[in-house]
Amino acid sequence: MSSTVRRAGLAFLAAALAFAGAVYGVTRPASADVTAQLTAPQLVADMGAGWNLGNQLEANANGIPSETAWGNPVVTQALINRVKASGFKTIRIPVSYLGNIGAGPNYTISSAWLSRIAEVVNYAYSQGLYVLINMHGDGYKSVTGSWLICDSADQTTIRDKYQKVWQQVATKFQSYNEHLIFESMNEEFDGQYGNPTSPCYSNINAYNQIFVDTVRKTGGTNASRWLLVPGWNTNIEYTAGNYGFVLPTDQYRSSSIPGSEQRIMISVHYYDPWDFTGQEDGNITQWGSAATNAAKRSTWGQEDYLDTMLKKMHDAFVVRGYPVFVGEYGSIDKTSFDSANNTYRANFAGALVSTAKKYGAATAYWDNGYNGQYGFGLFNRSSVTVTQPSIITAIINAAGGSQPTTAPTTAPTSAPTTAPTTSPTSAPPTSPGGTGTCRVTNAVNAWNTGLTNNITITNTGSTAINGWTLTFTLATGQTITAGWSATYSPTSGTVTATNAGYNGALPAGGSATIGYQATHTGNAAAPTGFKLNGTTCN
Repeated sequence: MSSTVRRAGLAFLAAALAFAGAVYGVTRPASADVTAQLTAPQLVADMGAGWNLGNQLEANANGIPSETAWGNPVVTQALINRVKASGFKTIRIPVSYLGNIGAGPNYTISSAWLSRIAEVVNYAYSQGLYVLINMHGDGYKSVTGSWLICDSADQTTIRDKYQKVWQQVATKFQSYNEHLIFESMNEEFDGQYGNPTSPCYSNINAYNQIFVDTVRKTGGTNASRWLLVPGWNTNIEYTAGNYGFVLPTDQYRSSSIPGSEQRIMISVHYYDPWDFTGQEDGNITQWGSAATNAAKRSTWGQEDYLDTMLKKMHDAFVVRGYPVFVGEYGSIDKTSFDSANNTYRANFAGALVSTAKKYGAATAYWDNGYNGQYGFGLFNRSSVTVTQPSIITAIINAAGGSQPTTAPTTAPTSAPTTAPTTSPTSAPPTSPGGTGTCRVTNAVNAWNTGLTNNITITNTGSTAINGWTLTFTLATGQTITAGWSATYSPTSGTVTATNAGYNGALPAGGSATIGYQATHTGNAAAPTGFKLNGTTCN
């Protein structure tokens, strides 16, 4: 998506912000890589639902990258924890370099900027999430200081600079395991939306080849890491069709990769139909077969078109072992024109993710951090809260994941420092003598010293509950460190969870999901002894 659209409603700040944070010591050697043997279908499944940290590390002020330049606050660990707690397993982090690249012939990247990039990567990587970083704004003609221009006359200089920059980035992250994926560039094209021009497309293909060769030659995990490359403007038709896209060769990859497997992914974006997803007016606010007003639904780009386009990527690449990554998709908020708009935004997101999954593609929703009219935001980055629970639920459900039924509104304050090593387990507690008026189930996800638990409360009685407290007993050695969708007191032993303002009403048959993060000393068992308003639950 263009930088202009990304900034929807976000004001520029005048000054750039320099960063010099130290790199966290969480890198893992290649020998510890547990994902290196994943096949393409396994990788796509493992990546699950993805989310973009948009308008942050690719933001700039007068050509100098600055994560607050487009109106967002500084990225925090708490934000990434919230995204993970909401069910996302992959985070794409767009990155611009621009004026933080020094002069030739070395083109040295600012050490402070590389350190800040690594710090933000580590926020997600340390949680066991997949992380994608790219070169994002350096190819926009509209951006001051852009240089990766495919129709520029001086391609020799451009290619040399591009190679030197990627060499530095790849070296910086050489020891990270394959939960880190590199993407060569973003939406590269000559600025016109007609058919691709052959000379410019040839240069794009050359950039992709330089990227693959450069990363592979730095060694370590980079020799086998999954790499992501786009075609013309990440457009499906111009990538899958006969318009000039050439897959890069991978001659320098590790000999440990089986010859029958690929380690290259294909990047595309999806914002069709644009009059629904991105056009800033109130004319088209509904999408899909569930639309109730034909005048508010676009005349094209519905479910059948979506299926056709993603099938093209499947037939062109997935069947050959190259997984596809829909690195951006989404739709802007038009609820000021149509109060039902969020329903159709959720339908669109869910359909995109489920169709992509059907055709062997992973996905990442475009979030620019902006909430309100024309915003793409799913989270408030200042308060670290969920703003679009229905869209998140649609995404996570379509990807086959799990999340709180009621979206978290309180940011976790701490997080595990290592990725989960055990699979999620389900341990529904039962208590003798239950009255049958409530039912509780747990969904515990545990790792060596920590766990998360999502608790679903169902009113199985015949009358509504207005306001509730849920008491339960934690296993010995467990302490709650953060919670969502309820308040928790105390944090160990027998705990009382009190409803939030938005989920206190439970109609007959209705349910709510709350959750928490906890530490443990070896016992990750689910809590027991659930009582809802004093009544024992089954």
